[in-house]
Amino acid sequence: MTQQERRLFLIGQLLSEKERYSEIKIPDGEEERKILLRSLMNVRPPKAVNEEFLRVQDEYLQEELKRRGIADIKDMSPVRDGMYIWQGDITTLKCGAVVNAANSGMTGCYVPCHKCIDNCIHTFAGVQLRLECSEMMKKQGHYEEMGKAKITKAYNLPCEYVIHTVGPVISGSVTEKDKELLSSCYRSCLEIAQENNVSSIAFCCISTGEFHFPNEQAAKIAVKTVEKYKGETKVIFNVFKDIDRELYERLLR
Repeated sequence: MTQQERRLFLIGQLLSEKERYSEIKIPDGEEERKILLRSLMNVRPPKAVNEEFLRVQDEYLQEELKRRGIADIKDMSPVRDGMYIWQGDITTLKCGAVVNAANSGMTGCYVPCHKCIDNCIHTFAGVQLRLECSEMMKKQGHYEEMGKAKITKAYNLPCEYVIHTVGPVISGSVTEKDKELLSSCYRSCLEIAQENNVSSIAFCCISTGEFHFPNEQAAKIAVKTVEKYKGETKVIFNVFKDIDRELYERLLR
């Protein structure tokens, strides 16, 4: 199968899952088809799917990953004390685990093609991740608390695991409780990584995007907490924006 054939197969399979999708026409353009496939994956509820779909999906996502390129921690140089700064797409990082800034439902972002890290991680991991998260949350029986962490497989991501954590949502001034919760996110992720013998972990800038935690305050809390609890774990501070790269470089150098 070519990548185009895989894409068309997956779109067809997802469209066939709901009768109300029957009027959706598959666009001619490659980019439009990519958007449609991602949208269908984003809105799909957590449920089992046949083996053929998974095989084709995995082949498709692995080929897309090759085209986007992989960044391996082995090729990076630490800034200091086993701590790294890397700017780029966290879904292309090859390391022990990447951290997902999740919501309390813990099953990913359902907004089609949303730019949040939660959406990106679930998109490029594949539909298996949402199903595993859903089963995990059913066993728990309640929404995830802020400051805690859960670990899952990474499926089609180049890392070994995904560690999911729910950071504080800022709607006004940052409180001491908000600071404690953000610190707890970093500490909980490091603890669960160490419990599972994960040698390296990549942190996104937890709570600074959709959850509106001020970037500089968040970076200071992240570095302080990591310095205290990292132990032998290698830590990548994964940044996407220039402002965050500059903040972490100033704090670590």
